[in-house]
Amino acid sequence: MKFNFDTPENAQIIFSDEANKFVQDLHSKFGTKILDLLDERVKNQAEYNAGKLPNFLDETKEIRNSDWQVRDIPNDLKDRRVEITGPVDRKMIINALNADVKVFMADFEDSLSPTWENVANGQLNMHDAVRKTITFENPLNGKKYQLNDETAVLMCRVRGLHLEEKGIEINGSNPSGCLCDFGYYLFHNAKELVNRGTGPYFYIPKLQNHHEARLWNEVINYAEDQLNLPRGTVRVTCLIETLPAVFEMDEILYELKDHIVGLNCGRWDYIFSYIKTFQNDKSRLLPDRYQVGMDKPFLNAYSRLLIQTCHNRGAFAMGGMAALIPSKDPSENAIVTEKVLSDKTLETQNGHDGTWIAHPGLADIANNVFSNAFEFDQTNQLHVLRENDVITQNDLIEPCEGNFTEHCFRTNIRVSLRYIEAWLRGVGCVPIYGLMEDAATAEISRSSLWQWIKHNVELDTGLMSDKETFEKLLEEEYNVVLEEVGQDSLNSGKFVEAKTLLKDLVLSDELTDFLTLPAYRSI
Repeated sequence: MKFNFDTPENAQIIFSDEANKFVQDLHSKFGTKILDLLDERVKNQAEYNAGKLPNFLDETKEIRNSDWQVRDIPNDLKDRRVEITGPVDRKMIINALNADVKVFMADFEDSLSPTWENVANGQLNMHDAVRKTITFENPLNGKKYQLNDETAVLMCRVRGLHLEEKGIEINGSNPSGCLCDFGYYLFHNAKELVNRGTGPYFYIPKLQNHHEARLWNEVINYAEDQLNLPRGTVRVTCLIETLPAVFEMDEILYELKDHIVGLNCGRWDYIFSYIKTFQNDKSRLLPDRYQVGMDKPFLNAYSRLLIQTCHNRGAFAMGGMAALIPSKDPSENAIVTEKVLSDKTLETQNGHDGTWIAHPGLADIANNVFSNAFEFDQTNQLHVLRENDVITQNDLIEPCEGNFTEHCFRTNIRVSLRYIEAWLRGVGCVPIYGLMEDAATAEISRSSLWQWIKHNVELDTGLMSDKETFEKLLEEEYNVVLEEVGQDSLNSGKFVEAKTLLKDLVLSDELTDFLTLPAYRSI
């Protein structure tokens, strides 16, 4: 194993010979299988581009129709009414674990820019968090942070299958980032977590089908055996955040039934995946992203089917993210509160067992909504089976009503510029216009721009969303962003690079799978 960058001194304990050997073995055994699954994604997308519609699989009908359950859920995961998410930053981990929530999902994925320094330090921070020794002192004001006696349950979200770890080389190739994230965290922390009465709990993102779930099951079984962990020690929650995966939720639960405890509505990436899947289909264009809420028929059907599927199998059905940030302005904060209340109430009415927030200031609202929805002494809604709810292929792919506005076109440009610039600087979780944004928001924004331009959509002001319009508005909105961020940010930032990358992504002939793939070459 070769390291391509200097490892931060404190983090060197993570990369011991034994841990490196464990990750190297994971790569040797599963690296080629991951590449094969990525090839399968390309072939499936080519079929969608040619007009095929995603649907439930005939060949797995028996799994959907037979009676089986996932393994019993561990005691410390039976109440997940509110989960907070954020990157594996030291201060973030402390504040999130101390928040009034049940679970903290520490993120190596969409809210982390995977510079080698961020990844290495992230593993060190998680190592210290597991052992309750993590502390942080703000170098600017000397303020000190440490864990409370009682903290949230820790979960770790690994990267998706598509991202390699360029900080490491094994036999001349880069291993998958997900194997590195999973391997180092599990190797160092599994037994410590078990000894503390909890366990190694993971979130798995961006699955597209049950073949990918089967691979993860193989990875987990192999890792448990290598580390002498009883089967079922590792527990996972899978995000259903791609359109193809929503048609294979039973199968995903089945493939991982010894390890899985739930599925989650990763709705921002799901919207991005809807655009990606139907990129050639003019009848399924998505309107302004701010109009595409969970009340829209195709998204509400997705939520209800996830609940029905999970509860039928004894698994949790987690709701989606409230990305809003509380405001110090009372009138603005009242709007934030109302939006979060409405969103979380819809989730509880559908039957979700818990939800996500991005800011501790929303914990009270989310806690109250879910606590009021739960029946006496219950900590979830596993009893809500939605047995009479029939959800069809058409429900899940129904076109979405809404407007195509110049305002949203311009906003998508600004949000993309600001997020990509931060990501290139090594910051993956960014407050933008009152929302805590991660890579999923940038993916929706830039893919929406690409889709509208490809299909030459007429905007509400009469402008045609063509390449010339985009280039003109890009220049105008670029200047707006520069005024917004100020000279200091401009001097230290990477706005020129972000602008070039966004232009390439939006004007490319093919929709790029993930903006983080070309962006990763620059960090």
